Amino acid sequence: MQIHPLITDSKTLAQFCARIAQSPYIAVDTEFMRENSYWPDLCLVQIADANEAAAIDPKAPGLDMTPMLDLFVANDDVLKVFHAGGQDLEIIFNMTGKTPFPMFDTQIAAMALGLGEQIGYGNLVDAWLGVNLDKGARFTDWGRRPLDKRQIDYAIGDVTYLIQIFPMMLAELKKTGRGGWLDQEMERITDPGNYMTLPEDAWKRVRIASRKPDVLGRLKALAAWREREAQDKNLPRGRIVKDETLADIASHPPRKQEDLAKVRGLSTAWKANDIGARMMAELEHFAPLGRDEMPEKDAKKPGLGKDGALVADLLKLLLKIRSREINVASRLLARSDDLDALAAGVRDGLSILEGWRYEQFGRDAVDLVEGRMAFAVRNGRLRMTRTESAA
Repeated sequence: MQIHPLITDSKTLAQFCARIAQSPYIAVDTEFMRENSYWPDLCLVQIADANEAAAIDPKAPGLDMTPMLDLFVANDDVLKVFHAGGQDLEIIFNMTGKTPFPMFDTQIAAMALGLGEQIGYGNLVDAWLGVNLDKGARFTDWGRRPLDKRQIDYAIGDVTYLIQIFPMMLAELKKTGRGGWLDQEMERITDPGNYMTLPEDAWKRVRIASRKPDVLGRLKALAAWREREAQDKNLPRGRIVKDETLADIASHPPRKQEDLAKVRGLSTAWKANDIGARMMAELEHFAPLGRDEMPEKDAKKPGLGKDGALVADLLKLLLKIRSREINVASRLLARSDDLDALAAGVRDGLSILEGWRYEQFGRDAVDLVEGRMAFAVRNGRLRMTRTESAA
């Protein structure tokens, strides 16, 4: 494979993208910094096909990244392969308003091939290629320039190995007939809704015990305000106000700005500064949360009760057994929410009662809940068995 020098000019990038756009699939990875910013600071992009690989410096002056971004989101003929690509997709979405399509995530594929729920890239490379990666540059400062050879070599390795692993995984998925098991998860990760940061929805991420409309209305206003402040200043939202402080203020609002000095988690300067004044303005003009916005108990999470909780535990035990038997990550096979809902009597809208999940797990799960299946110990191993009534 040809490894190109770091790409820092528009002409070289356009030529590189034009060549690899002829490939059926490419491997993609990014390096970014986020510790001190709201938006991820893209520092490096690595791309490879079966013949060549390159790292692109998005911080290079005057670099036109349009050919690269078009390759990601406007070229449906090229499959984009990522590993644990959620944050990579977020960066691309922030830059284009779209997510890459079609795409393939090797971490998700590994779940269907019995390699655990969240296998790291280093372990993936070791499992498939027997290569022990040098992780020394993993926590480097990618934003500092110039990048040294060790950094670039480390980054390039993330795609040169990935481009080798992908066809091997694809062949194994075809051999086992599990390729279709990934469709729903791949669709979920490419949903643009996962990467939209709407201030009006920010309150839903903040934990708060109260379900009072006025408290939640204040929380919604405060969370939206904090999100806008964080975006405008490009700071992590926790640097503006931490979640627990936001929830405390929503529950026990100060009467005047001077009282902000008494709030745990805020500095005394808030009693007189501009940001404190802006927070108080939100508190003064908030509206109680409307009935249509009030959080409801998930329809899939009705009250289980003591007996239902025991049934849910049995379903989780069944899930462990079945995951071990077919060598697949349990999280791909079923979610705990679905198990709780099934134990509580729900039968509609559950993913475990549809498609391949029903065939591999859901049918037996229903039989267990309805008394047609039981646990048994045979030769020291826990197994499932049909009950006499079912027989």
